[in-house]
Amino acid sequence: MVTGAGQVVTAEAEPAWTALPPGLLRMRRLLLVVWLGLLTLATGLLPGLLAGPAWAAFALLPLALTVWGWDLIARNWRSWRYAERADDLLISRGVLWHTVTVVPYGRMQLVEVTSGPVERHFGLASVQLHTAAAATDATIPGLDPAEAERLRDRLTELGEARSAGL
Repeated sequence: MVTGAGQVVTAEAEPAWTALPPGLLRMRRLLLVVWLGLLTLATGLLPGLLAGPAWAAFALLPLALTVWGWDLIARNWRSWRYAERADDLLISRGVLWHTVTVVPYGRMQLVEVTSGPVERHFGLASVQLHTAAAATDATIPGLDPAEAERLRDRLTELGEARSAGL
């Protein structure tokens, strides 16, 4: 684009964002239902049996938290996305506090794929990026294992190519 003063201004194209797969949403919602379901039973049965049926109403609190958390987890899941650009990786997340992390390929020291027992059960893996900066929080959770390995290999390859000149 050319401005009135004859200066050329280039507009950088919006990166192609990739959303997280729905498996992460299913896993987090199941964990919410399991843990708060157990808490609902405990707060309903114990006071109901020990102090009387009126005290079983305390079970409504964890039940309300389950309903509220169901939507909150979905909003958080939708906020996560990542984009591979020519020189760096962007990771965007957050509903109330939106955070965009930019990790230059040349600054990456280690890219690892992790998968805990619950993630493995749901067929998910996470990619974690380590840089020289100790405060870098660059993790992409809930990816398909094949996509996580592809991303790890690509980022490792780009990191080695970019850091060769250092």
